Amino acid sequence: MAHHHSTEHSNRRRLQLALAITAVFTVVEVTGGYISGSLALLADAGHMLTDSMALMLALVAFGISARPADSKRSYGYHRFQILAAFVNGMTLIAIVVWILIEAIRRLIAPPQVEAEMMLYVAAAGLLVNIVSFAVLHGGDQENLNMRGAALHVLGDLLGSVAAISAALVILWTGWMPIDPLLSVVVAFLILRSAVYLVRRSAHILLEGSPEWLDIKVMQEKLRAEIPGVRDIHHLHVWGLTQEKLMLTMHVVLVEQASDSSSTVRAVKKILADDFGIRHSTIEVETQECADDSC
Repeated sequence: MAHHHSTEHSNRRRLQLALAITAVFTVVEVTGGYISGSLALLADAGHMLTDSMALMLALVAFGISARPADSKRSYGYHRFQILAAFVNGMTLIAIVVWILIEAIRRLIAPPQVEAEMMLYVAAAGLLVNIVSFAVLHGGDQENLNMRGAALHVLGDLLGSVAAISAALVILWTGWMPIDPLLSVVVAFLILRSAVYLVRRSAHILLEGSPEWLDIKVMQEKLRAEIPGVRDIHHLHVWGLTQEKLMLTMHVVLVEQASDSSSTVRAVKKILADDFGIRHSTIEVETQECADDSC
């Protein structure tokens, strides 16, 4: 438990630092993109602006999820982290759509770009994004909230690389379409990460079982290793977050005289030790299932 609180504190500190860095440089990049006329730079600036809001949302999510459970929310507020990750993923997809639309418009009528200013601002942005990404990547990457924040900053980093590349091509050749073309490349790289984040967070929000867990293997292991267990059914596994797994199940004992208390303890030990499930509710049966849905 102490390790968990230490990790949460570290995650919050990393988010605070990354937010401060990103928010300050967003102003610089918006100004540089507007003056230079570069879509690659403006796309990265718009992404950084959204990142500032995304990092703030992730930070707020950690604060809210730390609230204790109450009578209306008996599981507490842990799920808010997953909501934040889902919103961040959907925001990334919206950014991709905007970049693609603007890129098409600029390919049809390429504007003039001040490549030298674009290069200086993009190079500074690359350094800032490398620092921010290193700060966030050093946190808990199994936490979807932290992963979503890191993916936003990674998208910024790729955007800075694209802007630098576009500026160099324009300086050397004067070919303006490279600016929107590289923006499209970055957009699709961002889209891949965004879809992954949305898919993972939506799976948890829909009470899906952990993707790594084979429920049949779990049932067979419990039946094979615990004496007196005849059957296991009505089994449900889900997560408040990807780290906090929950389980309910019905365990059917061989005979009335079976020691149900020791059986439940044995089941819980295997669930915790072998599957990482430390919050389980187990109903013991000796005859017919009491639920109509069994």
